[in-house]
Amino acid sequence: MNSPRIAVLVPCYNEEKPIASVVSDFRAALPHAQIYVYDNNSQDRTVELARAAGAVVRIEPQQGKGNVVRRMFADIEADAYVLVDGDNTYEAGAAPKLVQALLEQNLDMVTGVRVTEQKAAYRAGHRFGNWLLTGMVGSIFGRRTGDMLSGYRVFSRRFVKSFPALSRGFEIETEFTVHALELRMPIADVETVYVERLPGSESKLSTVRDGVRILRMIVSLVKEERPLQFFGLLAAALFLLGIGLGYPVVAEFARTGLVPRFPTAILASAIMVIGVLCFFCGLILDSVTLGRRENKRLAYLSYISPRPIER
Repeated sequence: MNSPRIAVLVPCYNEEKPIASVVSDFRAALPHAQIYVYDNNSQDRTVELARAAGAVVRIEPQQGKGNVVRRMFADIEADAYVLVDGDNTYEAGAAPKLVQALLEQNLDMVTGVRVTEQKAAYRAGHRFGNWLLTGMVGSIFGRRTGDMLSGYRVFSRRFVKSFPALSRGFEIETEFTVHALELRMPIADVETVYVERLPGSESKLSTVRDGVRILRMIVSLVKEERPLQFFGLLAAALFLLGIGLGYPVVAEFARTGLVPRFPTAILASAIMVIGVLCFFCGLILDSVTLGRRENKRLAYLSYISPRPIER
């Protein structure tokens, strides 16, 4: 059979120091792949150096990694897509192993799980945040990956072309994971070496700011993909609040036949009514979500699955 078409996708923003090495290393690791660098309004020589290294360079003016990935997935046609950050922290030599796992096991996503002994490469704050957020998503959607925030992944064509890509920034990795888990796609993890950035190259990731964005994305995805759980928990909290406010009023009425705290009684009743409305909203939206999930599954199945390599 013909060799699968492989595309290496490199989103970039001000990466003039490492970008030439990234392109040359992946060209050596995957000599038959086409390497695309999508620049996101860099103010340095990223575009010039990437083009000189042999990459196909394109521009995405909307700022944010999510916007770049959405443009890449829409523009590029391939059988396997290798997505990697342009900071030269991921092991290019592991790319054939990730692609081989995707094709031989007929998978839709392979995540490069970061392994490193360099403390500066994977700071404690980032490591803890990744563990916390990965665990949070795993407890809700399923524990099938150990590094939800890795920027090194290989995708099948049917994943890429059925992926909605709603995120704007670094929360795109969370969206990748939840999309795969919700459609119960075949996925796998492969350990890869993670190293420190080159001197003079600065990380664009902010632990607190981007952590808050990712957490907000998780909440949004739970609301969209698990509405009964989301609104059910909200309804339960409102019920408990309503009972806490209303119980003394009811107890006093049972004892004296009077309702001296009438405003509290009205507030407790209103909170209970809102709780009931939230619960039924969750029930209705759960049915809507089931239909949306079926449509996404049909869109996913409309593309050819990854083809195993013949031996």
